[in-house]
Amino acid sequence: MEVVAEIGSVHDGSFGNAMALIKLASECGATVVKFQYHIADEETTTDAPNPSFFTTENRYNYFTRTSFTPSQWKVLYEYAHEVGIKFGCSVFSSKSLYNLMESGIDVVKIPSGEVTNLPLLMEIASTSLPVHLSSGMSTWTEIEEALEVLDNIQDLTLLQCTSEYPAPPERVGLNVISEMAKRFSRSIGFSDHTPGFEFSLAAVAIGAKVIEKHFCYSRHMYGSDAFNSLEPAEFKVMTLGIRNISVALENPVDKDSIESFQEMRNVFQKSIFAARDLHEKHQIVLNDLKFLKPGSGISAANYLELVGKTTTRFIKKGSMFTWDDIE
Repeated sequence: MEVVAEIGSVHDGSFGNAMALIKLASECGATVVKFQYHIADEETTTDAPNPSFFTTENRYNYFTRTSFTPSQWKVLYEYAHEVGIKFGCSVFSSKSLYNLMESGIDVVKIPSGEVTNLPLLMEIASTSLPVHLSSGMSTWTEIEEALEVLDNIQDLTLLQCTSEYPAPPERVGLNVISEMAKRFSRSIGFSDHTPGFEFSLAAVAIGAKVIEKHFCYSRHMYGSDAFNSLEPAEFKVMTLGIRNISVALENPVDKDSIESFQEMRNVFQKSIFAARDLHEKHQIVLNDLKFLKPGSGISAANYLELVGKTTTRFIKKGSMFTWDDIE
């Protein structure tokens, strides 16, 4: 199970914040830390509209202000490995892809807005790097076309995602995870844009192999992502829940196998006891029987196998029946 801590641009251009968030994500149980590599001139015009959830700063200026140099990306990649976590990044242009290939990257994220950017997908396909493909604003046809372009990528996970911030419960689309699994022979995951993490846990329970969740120091931080992110303590609880659910799914229980419950069955289930003194050769009736703990004798479920039978010896009141006591 892969858990991606999506830092995005929540570092707000601070290289120190980016380094600290990598370490913190690793400590909170993430297996991948993911950033976004924006090169403004390569992906947007200066007057392109802002999304509705981010209106305090022009996006072109924001991308420029918060970007890192190739040498800084290299340090971030190396530091992620130093603290035991894989390094992923969303790419929005050919230049960001190739810069990352030089500086170091473990997982390429194709964000929702790039799914129809087939020329970029062709370049990603030529790298053979592991890919996480988001589907937040894509139709089935667009997803199919993207997967055709990326067909040679062996390690690819298709992520169900809803490109709303925050995504309301009725728009989460947990059903899409199962539908994706039916349609495509690919690993399926979930990129969670909801305020909490209950839908991430639900996604794991229905088959998601990768969970991506926004991660920050505090939801009071500046930027477009912090408000819908998890703080460290919450992220740690989520990762623990994901691990536990994964263990449960990997270890199916056989309800007909009672060996592991035998001690508890003995303690809590009922056996058949004599309700009164019963003489030898007595024909047993229901009122002769009493059903008491422990459950280590003849089960109360087998009472009809005693009724009508004859005792083989004197049985004292309160004695547990054995099969040798009847004929």
